[in-house]
Amino acid sequence: MKYNLMIADDHSMFLDGLVSILKTENDYNIVLTANTGVEIVKFIEINKALKIDLVITDITMPEMDGIALNAFLKKTKKEIKTLVVSMHSSSDMIDGLIENQVDGYMPKNAGKEEFLKAVKTILEGEKYFSKEITDIYMKSKFLKKAEKRIQLTKREIEVVTLIAEEFTTAEIADKLFLSKHTIESYRKNLIIKLDVRNLAGLTKYALKKGYVD
Repeated sequence: MKYNLMIADDHSMFLDGLVSILKTENDYNIVLTANTGVEIVKFIEINKALKIDLVITDITMPEMDGIALNAFLKKTKKEIKTLVVSMHSSSDMIDGLIENQVDGYMPKNAGKEEFLKAVKTILEGEKYFSKEITDIYMKSKFLKKAEKRIQLTKREIEVVTLIAEEFTTAEIADKLFLSKHTIESYRKNLIIKLDVRNLAGLTKYALKKGYVD
């Protein structure tokens, strides 16, 4: 039995490299190589009777990227497996793809053996995520859980926001009708509570939480 595969990547050299690796295996039939997710979608819609087993895709592509392509396939063609091979490995991208039921995710710098292992694993009905991707995902989940446990009071939010807006201790004290000593105490407690090293860390936190533009 041969599996029908499709590949989408807008970097021709990398696309050719994946094709040459897959051609070393007798079980795989590459029915289409594309430079964008739109080409994959159009081909599938035109060739409805053709069984596609796996779509291998990059993330960053023109017109329709790999994230949108995966979401489309999981919504309309759940039987088609998806493997993302990308140089992008941000936790948000990984979270989004996993939430949209991607079957595998690995970096572009992975070796030939790991790539073939990922394809085989997914076609056998299991998920495949490289160690690098798994580590990023688990770290992200851990940090998000830790963030949920941190609850700032309304006053603490006011203080960290004003610090991020570069107001001095005296200016913050005047604005909040508190003493300089009280503001210093808030600052020290916030550094400990948020596990940051200095005022720059407090500013980064405020930016991340959207307290300041």
